[in-house]
Parts: sequence; C-alpha cells; structure tokens
Amino acid sequence: MNESNRQRKVAQIIQEDFSELFRKQASESKQSFLVSVSDVKVSADLSIAKLYLSIFPNDYRKPIMEEIELNKSQYRNFLGKKMGKQVRIIPDLQFYLDTSLDDVERIERELKGEGDNPIL
Repeated sequence: MNESNRQRKVAQIIQEDFSELFRKQASESKQSFLVSVSDVKVSADLSIAKLYLSIFPNDYRKPIMEEIELNKSQYRNFLGKKMGKQVRIIPDLQFYLDTSLDDVERIERELKGEGDNPIL
C-alpha cells in the first residue's frame, strides 16, 4: 500500500520535530548519548505515528526507551503544540527501537569472517 502525500508530509514533520527535541534533550543531559529518529510511519487516517529510534551507545537503549514510554503523553502534548494547526487529530505515538544498523554491522562482520556463522 502506498503512502499518501499527506501521510509523508505529516511523517516528515514529526521526524523533524522529534529529531530536534531528542537532540536538545541529549545536549542537556549529563550523559553523552544520541537518539536519532531513523523513520516515521503514519497510518492512513493519521491517527497513529510509529517512530523508529536509533540510540547510541547501545547501553543506553533500554533506559532511554523506558524513559520515552513513561513520557509518551508529554511527547504527544509537544506534538500537539507543534502540529495543532495542521492536523485535526494528533496521532497516537508509538516508539520502536531501530536496530537495522546493528544488523548491517553484524552482517559485515560475518562477511569478513569475524562472526560466529558456521558456514563461513
């Protein structure tokens, strides 16, 4: 199923707003970590936005994802303030950990013969 222009536009706005928010939160934190929004998918009726996050270093993934889940309502309020004039309903936010870079790294290691693949 193809995404509509409206879905893509809303997803892009959400990705930009949250990228900026997470960058700001990371710079204000005492720890050094990076949270980037690698992708955003918005449902056809614009009621759900799935945000895919890359978090580095890996040690921070679990606590940061837990923190984000705890603050989901504040994130939705933030989005409401940013997008309230552009959309009728503010999408429900769902956050997912994007591990695709881990997969690429693992595959590259395997191809170099450094992994634990018994075939190579």
